[in-house]
Amino acid sequence: MARVLNFGPGPSMLPESVLKRMQAELLDYHGCGWSIVEASHRGTEVQALMRDLRAAVRDLLAIPDNYDILFCQGGGRLQFAMVPMNLLGASPVASYLVTGTWSKTAAKEAMRFCKKRSSRFSGNGTRLPVDEEIDIVEGAAYCYYCDNETIHGLEFPTIPEPDLKGAPLVADMSSNFMSRPIDVERFGLFWAAAQNNLGIAGLTVVVIRRDLLGLASSDVPTLMNYGVYSRTSSIPNTPPVFQLYAAKLMAEWIEKEGGVALMNERAKARSALIYEVIDSLGDFYLTRTEARARSRMNVAFRLRTESLTQDFIKAAEDAGLYNLAGHRSVGGLRASMYNAMPLEGAERLASFMRGFADKHARSN
Repeated sequence: MARVLNFGPGPSMLPESVLKRMQAELLDYHGCGWSIVEASHRGTEVQALMRDLRAAVRDLLAIPDNYDILFCQGGGRLQFAMVPMNLLGASPVASYLVTGTWSKTAAKEAMRFCKKRSSRFSGNGTRLPVDEEIDIVEGAAYCYYCDNETIHGLEFPTIPEPDLKGAPLVADMSSNFMSRPIDVERFGLFWAAAQNNLGIAGLTVVVIRRDLLGLASSDVPTLMNYGVYSRTSSIPNTPPVFQLYAAKLMAEWIEKEGGVALMNERAKARSALIYEVIDSLGDFYLTRTEARARSRMNVAFRLRTESLTQDFIKAAEDAGLYNLAGHRSVGGLRASMYNAMPLEGAERLASFMRGFADKHARSN
């Protein structure tokens, strides 16, 4: 079967060149005579792989030396617990900016460890706050937000600039990591699961300012402690070697393609094609996301005649366009277009959407 275009929200599609390199190197990694999945994490191959990946991430995002880069196991949701466990220090309070499902889930998890305070803002998954609407509680250990909410298709166009009252800014960048340049020094910490823009599921990258290491209490389990990952160069136990390998290949691909600035230009071009169809055919399609908050990564939209949604999904699959169903909690449709999605994919989807609308407009 020919490869299809995968618009799934994650794990995402990978570049074909990366998949072919995995295939070519699987039995014999760089001439060592064994596969990377068989290599010891104490051996030279894995040690070099991790050094190269860390250097690539630092270079691609221009991360200063006073920030450490940690490679943690588990998915993004593990960070909902690790962040408060590691950053609360002596303060029992943190501020959470709730803009959608994932920030709401993170705030709920934080309640296990602290008295959280959410900003007095509710966009109901349709809009993002302006800085004046963001209320940071005095004495907060940190202020947390989700940079891109995949379910509702909400993305901060720029880093928010509220009065942080001295609190470090923390961001969940799972779904837009490595898709645009970042002003790293604006953050105390940001993190991202790798399976959307930097590889496959099972690896989470944490970028943390070094002065925030060591705040975890002695009650924090060893493998939940950022300080342990820092001291052991992210090898407190056997790391997810194949996931690290996939991330290294993706980082090399991003660099070869032109870096994160080019990833951003491509992301804007892809999403603009789909939003243009939605806006120009507003009697057939709609999105509930305000214009300034529209995600480059996840275009969430609906049909005005919702009974046609399953017909749309089936017809799209027949055209080689897969995984366009919206999240089960909100329904509708969603086109997720991460770094590996070619512009041709967005062009084909836009053309399909126009054709589908035309066909059903004529049949009514």
